Amino acid sequence: MLHDRIVPLIIAVALFMENMDSTVIATSLPAIAADIGTNPLALKLAVTSYLLSLAIFIPASGWTADRFGARTVFRAAIGVFVLGSIGCALSSSLTDFVIARIVQGMGGAMMTPVGRMVVVRTISKRELVGAMAWVTTPALIGPVLGPPVGGFITTYATWHWIFIINVPIGLLGIVLATRYIPDVRAEGHERFDVVGMILAGLGIGGVAFGLSVLGLNFLPWFVVVALVVGGACFIAAYLAHARRTENPALDLTLFRLPTFFASVVGGFTFRVGLGALPFLLPLMLQIGFGMTPFQSGMITFATALGAMGMKWAVVFILRRFGFRNILVVNSVISAAFLAICAGFTTTTPIAVMMVLLFVGGFFRSLQFTSINTIAYADVEPQRVGRATALVSVAQQLSVSSGVALGAMAVELTVHLRGGGPLQAGDFPPAFLAVAAISALSALIFARLAPDAGAEMADRLPTPTEPSDQRAG
Repeated sequence: MLHDRIVPLIIAVALFMENMDSTVIATSLPAIAADIGTNPLALKLAVTSYLLSLAIFIPASGWTADRFGARTVFRAAIGVFVLGSIGCALSSSLTDFVIARIVQGMGGAMMTPVGRMVVVRTISKRELVGAMAWVTTPALIGPVLGPPVGGFITTYATWHWIFIINVPIGLLGIVLATRYIPDVRAEGHERFDVVGMILAGLGIGGVAFGLSVLGLNFLPWFVVVALVVGGACFIAAYLAHARRTENPALDLTLFRLPTFFASVVGGFTFRVGLGALPFLLPLMLQIGFGMTPFQSGMITFATALGAMGMKWAVVFILRRFGFRNILVVNSVISAAFLAICAGFTTTTPIAVMMVLLFVGGFFRSLQFTSINTIAYADVEPQRVGRATALVSVAQQLSVSSGVALGAMAVELTVHLRGGGPLQAGDFPPAFLAVAAISALSALIFARLAPDAGAEMADRLPTPTEPSDQRAG
């Protein structure tokens, strides 16, 4: 059906805009800083303020969409993101730029979970795997394409175009969302958990921000520790609050569903390792191997190509092998391709690197699509909004944790060899460490029922998979 294809495509384009923008300014910070009269280190606040805004407003996304309608909130999210983009392009000071990034983060916080909610509520379970392949792809290729695209635009145009380009894309998204996205919402209106949102937002924001700057020498170590510990305390306070609240901002009872538990907890473990790849690989290629940002970007682009290639095969693969088999085996395969990066040297042919990254991108994309889809196998329709918010929170924390672990592993290697500037040999131990963490997710996925998500994979139970064991 046209609807089953165009709705995921509209949402995928919006999510690509958001995922790309969160990384695209990385290579453009020096040019932006020089233009607005500040230093690149101070401008890092623009990156972290965006991250904090995401973390704080994501918990409110599910309730907002249920209350006001998914189409209304999704269009508003795109509009807010575009306004933030315009604000970034017009900024003439650090304060202006940081405020504009916070506005962008507010839009992005609503865009991702609400977009997923629309897909889950409007696409049949048998078609959900293919739809999720579209929605998952932006999160994979955005971080890979962001830095080289940002460098290209800054070099051959001006940094302002990084944000101006979001305007026509966003306006087109609003028009298409108005025409094709149904205004799904929950039947009943529950009272919004304001206290829970504040506690969860502060907790997630503190932990995510603290982990994102851990090992980067951006803030004094005691400030980073205070952020992480303080965030953990707010999360603990939220857990206590949620136990005595009828409709908490983040519904933790969803973890009682085996498929949701495996998706979020197993997915968190898997992403912790794989989330470090967009951070470690460009650093190794540029600092360790002496490549330019453009050369590095062209090599890492192979990962994006592999991810896009997977989209055409994921439905067949899951139908043939099932969710549990794919999630268990593929987590190990994906981790192995991550570990292979530890073997890259200055003498490794670029073609070999690109082929290995292409194949690795294929398997990683298969894993992410499977993880994102199985989360909703047993979630009741009225709880989908809460589920998407919780999934988005876990993904936000896992990416921050992955970058932090990658940075810490590199710093530890440098410390053990006696200090000094970064060298090519400082990166292989980090790749091996994060790959080992990703592989551990197989132990969590192995706990799934043999035919978990069978309806989504369009599989019939086999004689060895009795129907009373089905999880999906």
